[in-house]
Amino acid sequence: MRRAEKVIITTAVTGSVNVPSQSPYLPLTVDEVAAAAIEAVEAGSAVVHLHARHPDGRPAFEPELFSEIVGRVTAATDAVINITTGGSSAMTMEERLAGALRVRPELASLNMGSMNFVYSGIADRVTEWRHDWEKPYVLNTYAHPFLNSFDKIEHTLRTLGEFGTRFEYECYDIGHLYSLAYFVNKGLAKPPLLIQGVFGILGGIGADHENLEHMVRIADKLFGDDYAFSAFAAGRDQMQFATHSAWLGGHVRVGLEDSLWLAKGRLAKSNAEQVGKIRDVVEDLGKEIATPADARAMLALTPRSRA
Repeated sequence: MRRAEKVIITTAVTGSVNVPSQSPYLPLTVDEVAAAAIEAVEAGSAVVHLHARHPDGRPAFEPELFSEIVGRVTAATDAVINITTGGSSAMTMEERLAGALRVRPELASLNMGSMNFVYSGIADRVTEWRHDWEKPYVLNTYAHPFLNSFDKIEHTLRTLGEFGTRFEYECYDIGHLYSLAYFVNKGLAKPPLLIQGVFGILGGIGADHENLEHMVRIADKLFGDDYAFSAFAAGRDQMQFATHSAWLGGHVRVGLEDSLWLAKGRLAKSNAEQVGKIRDVVEDLGKEIATPADARAMLALTPRSRA
């Protein structure tokens, strides 16, 4: 792993997992998502990972929504824009890629395999639903996996790679590292790699700190110094795993996509609150926070002006 001299904070602003009934602070509209991203950058985030939603919170794929969000964020900040290619398990492949194909970002997320991606447990915790679509949506994940077969991964790499987009390789299990190694050997995934270890999703690797260290060991074996590492855990383990990643020499990811909480029993009122908290932790570890320019240099990104 390339040990981080400066730590990149990525903020996953809204995602497609959490639903409006869980928190009044989850950004939904174009205005809210853009404002939340800008606030996160002002708090210290170098990268913003963006999904789009409809005003009622339903995950959206329409490219014009992504264009509007990105336009506002790039007008106000120099942040690295990271667009989802995962969307939601309810979307087709074409829908999942629509936003990234329109925006042609410097960076895009890429899930490294098909998997059970289950968050039906949300239905056990919500007592009052704001919208009719929410409960069936989360329950559906118990029966329908997220599909990202090798042909879909290759299609994403070739299609977005043509525009100079690089990738945040989301690895939800150890096998995903070996899948990534396959595409590296094929010449489609090009170093330096950004590996995002994802922990605590039902259907993926558990939020156990030994798993985080094991993932780094296997990544070191497969990729040597040709990768940068970042990690996050969904839900209550978010800050612990971000801290552990920074302590190991990696980068961090926070945001309301991954956890709605700031502390036990206390909802985060904004993405920026989470950024501020992890920034304090990283600086307490004696590490500097990366600027967007630092992140571009470390990840070999093509600046927006040339994208």
